[in-house]
Amino acid sequence: MTYFASRYRLDGVGQGASMIAMAVAHHRFNFVHPFPDGNGRVSRLMSHAMAHKAGIGAYGLWSISRGLARGLESRSEYKRMMDDADSPREGDLDGRGNLSLRALLSFVGWFLEVCLDQVKFMAGLLELGKLRERFVRLVAATDALKPEAAHLLQDALVRGEIARGEASRVTGLPERTAREVLGALERRGLLASETPKGPVSLRFPTDTLDILFPRLYPET
Repeated sequence: MTYFASRYRLDGVGQGASMIAMAVAHHRFNFVHPFPDGNGRVSRLMSHAMAHKAGIGAYGLWSISRGLARGLESRSEYKRMMDDADSPREGDLDGRGNLSLRALLSFVGWFLEVCLDQVKFMAGLLELGKLRERFVRLVAATDALKPEAAHLLQDALVRGEIARGEASRVTGLPERTAREVLGALERRGLLASETPKGPVSLRFPTDTLDILFPRLYPET
């Protein structure tokens, strides 16, 4: 386990190598099987953490565990692919260790396809490319918000956060009116900051999700 930990730390490697290491480590951890119970759960948590460290975790917006449980075509794929990667080396051209390099490469390809499938699945549910126009719909449906409030939400979406002093520039409104629009968004719970005078960033109150993410939270 000491060698395993040093081998898959992801220190000093690029993103592509990190993703491959994530897949390889997932199998090799289960092959080592260090605990009497819970190895599968630990390996899924480890893969989740490695995805974040590699910069592809998207803050938990997609799930490796869900993909492994579902597979690409059937729920039995995961066990079959893991078992195949346990295969011993098939001759001198099949890697240098005790296990088959061919089988490991096949597992890595499948693992990364599963990850990509989950990213596409969640992207389809979130439809982030349409979020800007859904902000306009939400503002129009909220009596307490002026139409210019959508500009602040859209700018926060692109930039991550907005300094309070920029509200007038972003909305095109006079300073006082822009502050009122910003305050209305904060009261609605759509923008918030860590400190009273700090920059604001997006929030997603539960009662707005049917408009902002209609596929993820369909109206009932």
